[in-house]
Amino acid sequence: MARAAASPVSLPRADASPATAIDRLSTLLERFRVHAHLFHAGPLCGVTRFAAQPGRAFLHVLRRGELVVTHRGRKGAARKLVLNEPTLLFYPRPLDHDFHNAPRDGCDFVCATLDFDGGASHPLVRALPPVVALRIDEVEGIEQTLALLFAETQRVRCGQRLLADRLFEVLLLQMLRWLLDHPALGGIHEGLLSGLAHPKLARALTRLHERPGQAWTLDAMAREAGMSRSAFAAEFKATLATTPAEYLLRWRVSLAQTMLRDGAPVKRVGDEMGYGSAAAFSRAFTQVVGASPRAWAKAG
Repeated sequence: MARAAASPVSLPRADASPATAIDRLSTLLERFRVHAHLFHAGPLCGVTRFAAQPGRAFLHVLRRGELVVTHRGRKGAARKLVLNEPTLLFYPRPLDHDFHNAPRDGCDFVCATLDFDGGASHPLVRALPPVVALRIDEVEGIEQTLALLFAETQRVRCGQRLLADRLFEVLLLQMLRWLLDHPALGGIHEGLLSGLAHPKLARALTRLHERPGQAWTLDAMAREAGMSRSAFAAEFKATLATTPAEYLLRWRVSLAQTMLRDGAPVKRVGDEMGYGSAAAFSRAFTQVVGASPRAWAKAG
């Protein structure tokens, strides 16, 4: 991860770490999709400003050259980043950022916007830091994706934009996979990604994601993790900064919001989320959102 500096940054090298033998991302990205849109390929010179827009993320690939990045309205991000190696620069949430390049030394970029289903309420958006900067040679397995992406952006061919968009989505998935194996190097110290990086908690979280309507108890979650009830509760709170019950509640409500946006009837949504009655579903939804499911859906 790049560090704030007034001089060129040396990004740390990561040691390989074993991944847990479960798929920790597919269910998340199937239920809360992301759509990439290529908008720039080539050099940038002078000052280029990228304005924050609600629900809009950015993924920049610095292919070559040196770059100074500054952040306005910083929201927890470093004031300045100095990059002098090929780098992935990811902004999961709206954050004004400026690229500064000397006109004679234009950098080569490929850039895309990312639209996450649910915007700021997308579980991964909430879990990530304001900016992630990763040196390209650290992220194992992305070489072929980048080679295809660069090839598609060098000249116009049939289906170029669609293919480039899909390649950016693949690149994002590969980056998230790497972050699960190296959370600290990505600036992730607590929250969902830290939980998914935990060899035991990840099993319980993945089951919650796959089966949100199951009648989950603390004992049942702890069994999935292979831990005692007390150890699981303590480790969960320390790693995700919330309790298992609160996490399950917010996960169910996030899914319910997605279903309601898609036009699903309130009763069916409550049933699928595991609530025994419409009143129980409404209470849970209102606790998180501040409005009943029907009122929230009606408000659009």
